[in-house]
Amino acid sequence: MVPFPQQNARPFRRDSIESLTPNQHGVYGIRNADGWIYIGRGDIRERLLDHLDGIGENGEIRRQRPTRFVTEITENDAVREAELIAELDPVCNRAATG
Repeated sequence: MVPFPQQNARPFRRDSIESLTPNQHGVYGIRNADGWIYIGRGDIRERLLDHLDGIGENGEIRRQRPTRFVTEITENDAVREAELIAELDPVCNRAATG
């Protein structure tokens, strides 16, 4: 397996997220200095804005104090998401999957 493609992680802030192209689907990773917080999939811009605003979650991602995010445009994002979760072991995906 390969982690996210080499890229500069963007700040986990509204302006950085809103600068993403709308309607791009794939996977994304949210992290802080301690490591990976969450790996997700779907409409990348929409989902990251939801996490920033705490929509559709119990607030655990925000409690982890995310600072950066990375993205990857994919066709079969469910498979890629599972690969990244298995490889990177993000703390909030552990709680979601038991």
